[in-house]
Amino acid sequence: MININMDKAKDIGHEIRRLKRNEEFAPHDEVIMKQIPGPDLQAVESARQDIRDKYAVVQDQIDAATSPDQIKTALGL
Repeated sequence: MININMDKAKDIGHEIRRLKRNEEFAPHDEVIMKQIPGPDLQAVESARQDIRDKYAVVQDQIDAATSPDQIKTALGL
């Protein structure tokens, strides 16, 4: 029987979550960092908050997972 260290699996899941979140943040971060004129900064910040909220749910799902399959599901894999 194969035993899976769920603590390590969750750590890996959280790292994947962070990478995916950073990918989604990248275009918005660029607007914020470069102070690019044109896009409504309030809309950009609202989009960033939506991303934060989305990945907060994923974080909670990973923390509550009891199997690797639940971690994969939370990550959309």
